Amino acid sequence: MSTTNISKIDRKKELEDVFPLIMDEIVSHLESIQMPREGVEWLIQSFFQNALGGKLNRGLTVVDTYEILKGNTLCELEFLRAAILGWCVELLQAFFLVEDDIMDGSKTRRGQTCWYLQPHVGMIAINDGCLLQAVIYFLLKKHFRKESYYVDLVELFSDTSFQTMLGQLLDLVTAPEDNVNLSKFSLERYSFIVIYKTAFYSFYLPVALAMYMSNVSDPIDLKQAKDILIPLGEYFQVQDDYLDCFGDPAVTGKIGTDIQDNKCSWVVNIALQKASPEQRQILDQNYGRKDAKSEKRVREVFDALNIVDEYHRYEEDTIKKIQAMIECIDESRGLKKAVFAAFVSKIYKRSK
Repeated sequence: MSTTNISKIDRKKELEDVFPLIMDEIVSHLESIQMPREGVEWLIQSFFQNALGGKLNRGLTVVDTYEILKGNTLCELEFLRAAILGWCVELLQAFFLVEDDIMDGSKTRRGQTCWYLQPHVGMIAINDGCLLQAVIYFLLKKHFRKESYYVDLVELFSDTSFQTMLGQLLDLVTAPEDNVNLSKFSLERYSFIVIYKTAFYSFYLPVALAMYMSNVSDPIDLKQAKDILIPLGEYFQVQDDYLDCFGDPAVTGKIGTDIQDNKCSWVVNIALQKASPEQRQILDQNYGRKDAKSEKRVREVFDALNIVDEYHRYEEDTIKKIQAMIECIDESRGLKKAVFAAFVSKIYKRSK
């Protein structure tokens, strides 16, 4: 049973406890179509490594938002259905990460060797990633086919997948690690990348799923939610970029790599807007280079341009606009300000 005052740790544990139930359903289906045991075991191993181990923030958002919109404690069945949708979002995230790691040549993910680098996996991981995504539609059909909003759920996942892949495409062609060309960078391009690659699936998708379940799904309500959540998602990514460059590694838990990795980040785009011809030349000659000396020269330009002050101005202006939009929500329609206030409280002035 889920409760409104349950701790974040307990809520995450509740969500994790649903995962084996989902896996049982998937395995039962595979056995019903006489999938050889080797294939079943492979899929189980892939799903347990790639879907588990994260913070589950997106999945938890579905459950928490549904509870806020319902306005009362969720019964066991209500929690289970919200949790299944939450896991569908986490499976989508897992799909993106598996494919991302291959494209980026990453070595580790969530403290483990990347799936594609596991013994005997290799490029089979591409298909494994696709299976993580395909299972979403299996689960939607199994649990929501009889609901009036079933097609809305299917379209939402389909549309969001398409949007995220478009953002990933533009990111890959804009800032490949082996071909630094800062003339491709711009704040407009950056905004498209982060909105499509991150904001839609990380912020709008979980909330919209809960809205459909709660029957708070008038186009006016969905648009109002999107108008708040997409800028909030963009702000979240700007924060990430800022913390990568200026955050305290002792607090963030990682050493930033965006400068050496040629990332099309908010920080470098602001610097490119403000740079003098001499500073621009330094950035052109040193950004995206895999050495500490070049990174140091880039950071010196960032400091000279007062990027930290630019960020704090951006943060305050953005939050002020978002809070104003939240205040305009007419709660008599069913949408609740608390849904969005919860996001703001979690990420405003975060340090990691």
